[in-house]
Amino acid sequence: MLRFLVLLYGIVSYLMFLATFMYWLGFLSNMFVPKGIDSEPTAPLPLALAINLLLILIFGLQHSTMARPVFKAKWMRYVPRHIERSTYVLISNLCMLAIFYFWQPVGGTIWQVENQTGQLVLQGLFLAGAGLTVFSTFLINHFDLLGLRQVWLYFRGERYTALKFGVPGVYKYVRHPLYVGWFMTLWITPHMTAAHLFFAVAFTTYVLIAIRFEERDLVAHFGPVYADYRDSVPMLIPKVRKT
Repeated sequence: MLRFLVLLYGIVSYLMFLATFMYWLGFLSNMFVPKGIDSEPTAPLPLALAINLLLILIFGLQHSTMARPVFKAKWMRYVPRHIERSTYVLISNLCMLAIFYFWQPVGGTIWQVENQTGQLVLQGLFLAGAGLTVFSTFLINHFDLLGLRQVWLYFRGERYTALKFGVPGVYKYVRHPLYVGWFMTLWITPHMTAAHLFFAVAFTTYVLIAIRFEERDLVAHFGPVYADYRDSVPMLIPKVRKT
């Protein structure tokens, strides 16, 4: 019974991630969701900016701190290893949903593409970014990243084995294609408002800082093989090969 409950917990956490990711796309595109990033402003500008910054700080601190090995070592005294990743994903989802719910639109247009063809191109690139984000997770084991592999192995009574380092597909050209896709969903839009720009800048800043800590942990875990990879493959922008 316990194994079944653990599996169910992991599945619920995973499904919540899928729902949150889909809401992320709707939130940024102001489509198919009850409250988008550019809904009608309701709070004074200083208060709105303060609330939005606090929401992103909470998410960033949670998302980055809980991913650090030092925190994990202490955290797993209370949370079993087989649900640690699912719990991390669940709490990250809750923090992101809090952003969606409490976000304060502020209005103001930074740029707006009126041309219909231009709008379609940008919307297509936005969806391509979403696709790259998801595709990148499957290249490095989507289900391990989101905790399903761990709970499935526990359900089957099998021991968890850590993933080996590899450089599949687009990881040969950039070290963090997942973040490249995420940045595309943040920045590519036919209508960039002040609120959207604030959101994009804040999240981009967070990710660029978090990458440094993440790569430090990867070097500590994988050793020279990751250090060599870091030194030879660009972080986010592919090298242009000279012909």
